[in-house]
Amino acid sequence: MTTMNISLPDSLMVYVHEQVGEGRYGSSSEYVRELIRKDQDRKPLREIILQGAMSGLAAPVDADYFKSLRARVHTFRR
Repeated sequence: MTTMNISLPDSLMVYVHEQVGEGRYGSSSEYVRELIRKDQDRKPLREIILQGAMSGLAAPVDADYFKSLRARVHTFRR
């Protein structure tokens, strides 16, 4: 494992120590690693959301849409 040094303002350092002190993390390094992993997990979702936002308008969602959606779900259940 490689070592990395980071600088934090006092207020953030206090927060990190509080998180470790609550017992959910064994060390400040473990806490930072968890934050990075969560950020990595969110990255694909962000990309999907951006693609959707840039894809233009979709057809309106109305009662018929939900009726057809329910019908599709029922075919998968059988």
